[in-house]
Amino acid sequence: MNAAVLYGSENLRIERVDIPKLAPDDALIRVKVALTCGTDLKVWKRGYHARMITPPAIFGHELAGIVELLGAEVNGGLKVGARVVPSNSAPCNVCLFCRKGQSNLCEDLLFNNGAYAEYIRIPGRIVRQNMLVIPEHVSFQDAAMVEPLACVLRGIHETGIEAGDTTVVIGCGPIGLKFIRILSGRGVNVIALGKRPNQIRAAERFGARAAFIAPDLSDPARTVRQLTEGGYGADSVIEAVGAPQTWEWALRMVRRGGTVNLFGGCPRGSLVQVDSNALHYSEITIKSTFHHTPRFIREALEAVARGEIRSSDFVNAEIPLSDLPKMFEHMKYRNGEMKVAVIP
Repeated sequence: MNAAVLYGSENLRIERVDIPKLAPDDALIRVKVALTCGTDLKVWKRGYHARMITPPAIFGHELAGIVELLGAEVNGGLKVGARVVPSNSAPCNVCLFCRKGQSNLCEDLLFNNGAYAEYIRIPGRIVRQNMLVIPEHVSFQDAAMVEPLACVLRGIHETGIEAGDTTVVIGCGPIGLKFIRILSGRGVNVIALGKRPNQIRAAERFGARAAFIAPDLSDPARTVRQLTEGGYGADSVIEAVGAPQTWEWALRMVRRGGTVNLFGGCPRGSLVQVDSNALHYSEITIKSTFHHTPRFIREALEAVARGEIRSSDFVNAEIPLSDLPKMFEHMKYRNGEMKVAVIP
């Protein structure tokens, strides 16, 4: 089969490789569509991922496809030919964190990559816990949005955002725009901060009440506070960039008693300045939401099936697998692509 194999930093090759062999509880999926994402771009630049990718390896993790083959021990009514969306991970369900209801922090969280290929092996644990049948009216491309959407939905849940709240979303890349689309559709007043004019236009189209190009503002926190009741600040802030400066902005934009979700992870070793007096006496809650859980994979597919979010709003290019190395080179310079659909 054809597959995109990562050999190291910015070293991606399209090669012929063997179709994966299956264990008795595995499934083989014929990939109908795989979507690019910011994590894959970072992995491509870095050449590895400490928890997910050891080169040389096929990578990519957002996909939807058709069951081609099932191991002899796969049960649960799954059949060859079924349209499915597999998640990229599954927890062990036995470690301390799983028992505490924090399966995203599982000590043995099983990750799976290999979406940029004609076929992908889905390990048995994911088949059992985190591979869902796609409703007939949902397209493969829409279903492939489930994994990142699950992370967003879990972020909203953990932050405690409710209809009528005012929430700031910092960062208008694909993840930030998903937050804006879902939150605005659920009756939340969203204020968005992005980096480029096209991001601001998208934020407004997706329902943001106000949107600003952050680098153009002399004091982003003051601008945001002026738009909130009494100038107190937002009920919550979602930071979806992952930079010390935007983390600091988030802490200055939230009201007393509000919640900041530092959703975007900063590079290792980053230092962030915090006003400890304001943090304590204003009773600000700080959250950092990482990854997803089986519950939110299911909620994400339900949201897609309801039409809350559509791939057509985010996918603005479609390419064959052979063009993927060239596309990553293009995306390296942030040329406007939000997500790209790769058709093996």
